[in-house]
Amino acid sequence: MPELPDVTVYVEHLARRLTGAALRAVRVSQPNLLRTFSPAPDDLVGRRVTGVERMGKRIVLSFEDDLHLVLHLMIAGRLRWSDAGTLPVKTGKIGSAVLAFSSGTLVLTEAGTQKRAALHVVAGREAVRALDAGGIEPLGATPEAFRAALSSENHTLKRALTDPRFLAGIGNAYSDEILHRAKLSPLKQVKQLDDAEWGRLHAATHAVLTEWTERLRAEAGERFPEKVTAFRKEMAVHGKHGKPCPVCGSPVQRIRYASNETNYCATCQTGGRLLADRALSRLLKSDWPRTLEELEEMKRGSRA
Repeated sequence: MPELPDVTVYVEHLARRLTGAALRAVRVSQPNLLRTFSPAPDDLVGRRVTGVERMGKRIVLSFEDDLHLVLHLMIAGRLRWSDAGTLPVKTGKIGSAVLAFSSGTLVLTEAGTQKRAALHVVAGREAVRALDAGGIEPLGATPEAFRAALSSENHTLKRALTDPRFLAGIGNAYSDEILHRAKLSPLKQVKQLDDAEWGRLHAATHAVLTEWTERLRAEAGERFPEKVTAFRKEMAVHGKHGKPCPVCGSPVQRIRYASNETNYCATCQTGGRLLADRALSRLLKSDWPRTLEELEEMKRGSRA
């Protein structure tokens, strides 16, 4: 899922290409994509774009007459761009929507069978704000505001960081990276953090999001971002199960649940203790390894 750094770079490129451009045509080919019926997408045709902004993980295109298109890419949604006068991008069966502007063509694609991306067309800023989950912007939050937002309810750190009611724009990938940088367990409860840990968490959140935004800006350069993915080789732990932690060299561990997983380093984040994977811990029960050493012994035994 595109998160704050990825969406920020998308928005910056869209703002340069779309501000002042008129929408000439729009086609929505994925029935589940459009979540509103009035105003209709065709009501935007002929109007110029007055601004582009990020709202959490959403992209807001504002048009003349206070009309707005709000797009949430969810897990598999991606954007492709063709400049005016060039051949349009080929999207095949994964093309969900096409917006043709005077400056070029923007295409929304969504791979996979589960189509979760959402497009709203609304009138007025109040209707735009109604789509905002309410979380504060992490990069602009003071340590005090950051702590107050996350501690408003008692959840695990992983849950708190990714809940859009508390923080805007953070998902599965960057929460893994933030918690690794802060040396905190993803399953630690918010209410258990001491002052030093709150300081590390706030600093890590700011550093990870800033560093990755700058990295993605540099990677895209003047080209429209095309390699938007949640799995990047430069990441420390996200998507790196079994690979060495770049800090200590211990194998990265994971917790799997539903279609998601959390990646962490037991040495750096949990004092060497393995966190229980729900499916495997139910299967192994008392045989579930508690430490990296026990895990290695189990692996050696299975190979014997």
